[in-house]
Amino acid sequence: MRDLGAGFRYLLKGQRWVARHGRQYGFGLVPGLITLVLYAAALVALALWGAGFVGWATPFADDWSSPWLGLFRGFLTVVLFALGLLLSVITFTAVTLLIGQPFYESLSEKVDRDVSPDGTAPESGLTLGRELWISGRDSLRIVVRALLWAVLLFALGFVPFLGQTVVPVIGFMVTGFFLTEELAAVALQRREVELRERLALLRARKTLVWGFGTPLGLAFLVPFVAVFLMPGAVAGATLMARDLLGEETVEDGTTADGTGEDGADEPVTPAR
Repeated sequence: MRDLGAGFRYLLKGQRWVARHGRQYGFGLVPGLITLVLYAAALVALALWGAGFVGWATPFADDWSSPWLGLFRGFLTVVLFALGLLLSVITFTAVTLLIGQPFYESLSEKVDRDVSPDGTAPESGLTLGRELWISGRDSLRIVVRALLWAVLLFALGFVPFLGQTVVPVIGFMVTGFFLTEELAAVALQRREVELRERLALLRARKTLVWGFGTPLGLAFLVPFVAVFLMPGAVAGATLMARDLLGEETVEDGTTADGTGEDGADEPVTPAR
C-alpha cells in the first residue's frame, strides 16, 4: 500500500513540475491536442455508425422478435463503444508520445537535470530517426499486448456479475500499467533500458505503477483532460523511472526564486 501512495505522489509531483515550468507545459500540450482531434473524430464515427455495424455483424438476429432484437443489438452497440473508448485510453498515450517524441524527450531530459544532484541527464546518443523507430516499435508491441487484454476483458464482460464488477476494475488496472509503461519509456529509453527490462522493472513494483497509472487512466476518460495532463504525466513518469532504477533525486529542483536551476522559462526544443 505504501507504493500505491508513492505512485500517486509521483503523478502529482509531475503536474507540479510542469506548473512551475510554463513554457515546457505549453509546448507539451501540442501533441496531445493533435491526437485528441484524431481520436475524437474516430469516436464520433463509432457513435454514428456503431449501431449499423452491429446490425451488419449480427444477421442471425434479424428474425428475433421485439424487444429482444433491440435489447441485444443495443447492448452490443454500447459494449462496442465502451471497447472503443477503452482502446482510445490505452493507445492515446502511445500515439501522443510518438507524435510528440522530440518535445517529450526534451521535457524528460529537463526534469532529469532539474532533480539530479549533479544537474545532468542521461542521453541516448541516438539520432531522432532512430529514437522514433525504437519508440514506434516498442509502442506497437505494447499496444498489441493491451489489445489482447482488451479482447479478453471484453469476452469476460459477458459473464454475469463478474463482468459488471471485477472486470471493470481489472480493466482500469491493466490500462494503468500500460499507460505507465508508455510514459516511463521516455526516460528509460534514454537510459538504454530495453522493453523486456522495462516490463520487468514495472512488474516488480506493480503497486507503484498502479498508484501512478490507474488514477491517470480514470482521468483520461474525462474529455480533454488527457491533453492537459500529458506533460505532467511525462514529468512524473521520469521521476518514477529514477526511483525504479535507484537513482538519487533532489526532492525540490528549484532555486530560491521559484524557477528551475537552469531557468523555468527555457523553451522545450526537440531532442536530437
